[in-house]
Amino acid sequence: MATMQQYYGTGRRKNAVARVYLRPGTGQFRVNKKILDEYFGDEAQCVMARQPLTVTEAVGQFDVIVRVHGGGISGQAGAIRHGLARALTQVPQEEYRDLLKKAGFLTRDARQVERKKYGQPGARKRYQYSKR
Repeated sequence: MATMQQYYGTGRRKNAVARVYLRPGTGQFRVNKKILDEYFGDEAQCVMARQPLTVTEAVGQFDVIVRVHGGGISGQAGAIRHGLARALTQVPQEEYRDLLKKAGFLTRDARQVERKKYGQPGARKRYQYSKR
């Protein structure tokens, strides 16, 4: 029995974590057992998630299976992009790493939501000042 070739990458963005599996195939893209367009609904997130495949011109060469949890849709799309880029760097004989690095997809976006401070309505917003 032949073992199936598979590549893996973990992506993170805000509070979202995506586990991305790449298999040589026809270009199916599944997120939590749903088709990508069905999962996100919004075209912007779908485009963002597919960006590493577009940059490396690998659209249609791989089946992508993703398990993602945590965060919102924007964070999840970013996590998928990060994980997919990491998985593509493991593909042998292909010079994907340079393209992905140049596009900035291998860098973890470390920005997090700033915490709310006491005595204020938000992280930075202050209550209106009144002299009286």
